[in-house]
Amino acid sequence: MYYKRNFAVPNIFGGILENVVNSNYNQLNDELKTSSVPVNIQETDKTYELHVIAPGLKKEDFKLGIEKNILNISFEQKEENKEQAGKWIRSEYQMKSFKRSFTLNEKIEASGIAAKYADGVLIVSLPKKEVAEPAAQEIPVN
Repeated sequence: MYYKRNFAVPNIFGGILENVVNSNYNQLNDELKTSSVPVNIQETDKTYELHVIAPGLKKEDFKLGIEKNILNISFEQKEENKEQAGKWIRSEYQMKSFKRSFTLNEKIEASGIAAKYADGVLIVSLPKKEVAEPAAQEIPVN
């Protein structure tokens, strides 16, 4: 059975993250070929961080790119025909291709996005744009 996942940012965030990072998900026909990976979003003072849970991969396996304000994170499983000694009785562990896309808004400094992969988690750092606070001023009453 195939189904489309429908994720929403919990109300406890008050829509803050919905305005910063809007997540787009795969179409049903793409889900037949790929799977979705869990992503946590964390806000720090200077960045938003996407934590993509993807154990068993190498940093070279990931493909990240931005096109028209959409950040794409993907991994494509390549078909491999390896000669294996022994016979598998049961095989539940399977690496599947995945693609996650996130729409970036004007609060993100796209040129400063960085990524690192360690301990099965890909962390994509989205730096916040510096917002200049308006200078204090006195307004005369005429």
